[in-house]
Amino acid sequence: MGHCHKWGQKFIDFGFRLTAARECIFEILLKTDAHLSAEDIYMAIHKINPAIGLTTIYRTLELLEQNGIVRKFEFGHGRAKYELNEEYEGKKHHHHLICEKCHKIVDYSEFVKEEKEYIKKAENGLEKKYGFSIKDHLIDFYGICPDCKKE
Repeated sequence: MGHCHKWGQKFIDFGFRLTAARECIFEILLKTDAHLSAEDIYMAIHKINPAIGLTTIYRTLELLEQNGIVRKFEFGHGRAKYELNEEYEGKKHHHHLICEKCHKIVDYSEFVKEEKEYIKKAENGLEKKYGFSIKDHLIDFYGICPDCKKE
């Protein structure tokens, strides 16, 4: 209930109702390690609650994204993928390795000491240069995965 309560409360604070569809979508995103498309979420929800349509799912994902609960990835192949933002998902901070060919996304959180130091240094430099208080960062690396390299 911990995670659900946290996002549910935030949602109510924004003045939104906590509908069945919204709770369903959140639960599905919470239980998966994959990055799901709206269609993937629809297929999963359809088994639990067939009354929830694809349009509702798109609208809900848009709302969750606008309010910082969900993060959306666009890869230019017309099928955006979604994941919960870290404060809701309970996974540790991670970066993404994204294959430009098959669009596979790998979550990567085994940072070596040098990476952590480099990112901290970059954040400190940006804070000084722009007078900005950095709270978080998102890093995506694009390339070709080992499977696609074999082809």
